[in-house]
Amino acid sequence: MAAVQQLCQSEKPLRRHQSIDDKARSRHEERITEVFEVGDALKGSDWNGLILAVIRVQRYRLDRNTGTGMWKCASEIAYYLATFKPTAELAAAAIRGHWHIENRLHYIRDTTMAEDASRVRKNPGVMARIRSFAGNLLRANNVKNINDARYRNALGGIEHLAKYRFM
Repeated sequence: MAAVQQLCQSEKPLRRHQSIDDKARSRHEERITEVFEVGDALKGSDWNGLILAVIRVQRYRLDRNTGTGMWKCASEIAYYLATFKPTAELAAAAIRGHWHIENRLHYIRDTTMAEDASRVRKNPGVMARIRSFAGNLLRANNVKNINDARYRNALGGIEHLAKYRFM
């Protein structure tokens, strides 16, 4: 990790991309994505020859507290290793795309389906697959609000569930 940070501090990036996201309510985020060529920075490590680029993403975020109206600043730096040299735009899109998966799948399973509170201790992977299957089934049927659909399915009985298509 130190070699990666040293590389990003001492070298100029090959490519750079800046994006601003202020579409969210009470939140403003600026992201700077930079791609660095590895060169000899990882020489002597197990990664030498495998990693061709280092991607650094700097995030600066302003969150507005709706109660007080005050803004809170936060910043973070994340490093990613790549086996090819992407453009900064491609790297930024891939990293944001990963969070799309996190938000669509894991967030639903953790909050709506209460996976973290589950008391299943034997073969918990089976229940995780069932939760994923249920979420995918609802999405395939164009359900926008999974929590609301779960409630309606519980009240509607087997007749309501029979309306879903499985293919």
